Amino acid sequence: MSTRKPTVVLVHGAFADSSSWNGVVDALQSHGYPVVAASNPLRGLAADSDYVRQCVAAVDGPVVLAGHSYGGSVISNAARGLDHVRALVFVAAFLPDEGESAVALSGEFPGSTLGEALRPVPVTLPGGGRVTDLYIEESRFHQQFAADVPAATAAVMAATQRPVTDVALAEGAAVPAWKDIPSWVLVATEDRNIPPRAQTWMAERAGATVVTVAASHAVGVSRPAEVARLIDEAARATG
Repeated sequence: MSTRKPTVVLVHGAFADSSSWNGVVDALQSHGYPVVAASNPLRGLAADSDYVRQCVAAVDGPVVLAGHSYGGSVISNAARGLDHVRALVFVAAFLPDEGESAVALSGEFPGSTLGEALRPVPVTLPGGGRVTDLYIEESRFHQQFAADVPAATAAVMAATQRPVTDVALAEGAAVPAWKDIPSWVLVATEDRNIPPRAQTWMAERAGATVVTVAASHAVGVSRPAEVARLIDEAARATG
């Protein structure tokens, strides 16, 4: 792996938390990369992006910013205008253009079975507003999200999943940073959340460097070495 080490900032997506990056963190740290696994609030795209942007802005020196799933939408917004972000890495992720949402992009191509696996939970906010938290039904989590992960591991992931709001998935994106920052995309070919055809189409539209991995949506858990390798490739290519 490369000898000059930028900080790698990892942003998880919906139905997961920062621990979903543990295998990737271990691989990167073993090769000398400083790593930050940011906590994505999963409340709304603009708010989540602003939070992650502040996390990234606090990092000294060059950054490689990676996002999984809905985290791809977040990093694309968050990196806009941050000169020290040298590369973006999208891992089974969304690369929305301005105004596009995760929900809309998922529906552009067939293959996602996420909608039928969701469990909505209405929540009252402190100010009295209402929002709907979305979970994946625990009984369906393994096959839907992490089919190539051992059942015992998937059961823990299901129990510890963090919900995303329906608002976050339906919110349109801002002008994307992938238009200005070199991007790499890992397409998970067995993904049941984001159709692989959608992942490929978004990557090609962005002019990204693309690799494909025969893995579920939880590719960072099932194939952490491949994810870390792509991040290292992005770090090498952008110096």
